[in-house]
Amino acid sequence: MNRASLDKRPDEVATMFDDVAPKYDVVNDVLSMGQTRRWRKVVVEAMEVSKGQRVLDLAAGTGTSSEPYADAGIDVVACDFSLGMLKVGKRRRPDINFVAGDATNLPFADNSFDATTISFGLRNVNEPKKALQEMLRVTKPGGRLVIAEFSQPVVPLWRTMYTEYLMRALPAIATKVASNPDAYVYLAESIRAWPDQDNLAAWLQETGWENVTYRNLTGGIVAVHRAFKAADTTPDGAAAAIAANKGPVAKLRRNITR
Repeated sequence: MNRASLDKRPDEVATMFDDVAPKYDVVNDVLSMGQTRRWRKVVVEAMEVSKGQRVLDLAAGTGTSSEPYADAGIDVVACDFSLGMLKVGKRRRPDINFVAGDATNLPFADNSFDATTISFGLRNVNEPKKALQEMLRVTKPGGRLVIAEFSQPVVPLWRTMYTEYLMRALPAIATKVASNPDAYVYLAESIRAWPDQDNLAAWLQETGWENVTYRNLTGGIVAVHRAFKAADTTPDGAAAAIAANKGPVAKLRRNITR
């Protein structure tokens, strides 16, 4: 999936997020029926970071996903392509380092972060595989990546009900509570078009990440993927890591192990 399939240019999507920034977090809580808090907690647990380490939080928006790290005294950089989101976040949390950046061309040096994460933003990137490669570049050898993204419910009946909610109920609710309801129609369509759990895991393998695992949340509505950067980042070592990750996705462990 890419933006072209949803008829949105990157600048149009950035403007869309600028428009919804003031109420974005509140609307997300309403539309997810409060589940976003639980999902983000699982992400933080999977990151396994501590004081003295540096975290890159991509698609950070207003910084809600960055707050747990900052509150724990961890050096976190909240990066997003929407200036509107960043402005709202900076007003609310001036202690967090907010940086404007494109996920496919990150403004950071190689091997800058102990861990990288992106929550509910990868599907809004024009070239998601290129973004995964950029995340690999800026993460230190041996570091980890944690992705939370909407996925495919694993129970067929639940999947049907969820699709109906996305395309019917979600836009109707957004009309009542959001400043730009059309933005949530786009977001619903982007969720429906996004690859399932195994396909995203395969993308991670293809782009050089190792030890790829994932955990389904809320019946597969959301999946949290975790992967690691090889400790050996020489050209030969990187090539070996990619070659080692060519195996069938069916062999991946389905749950993140801590």
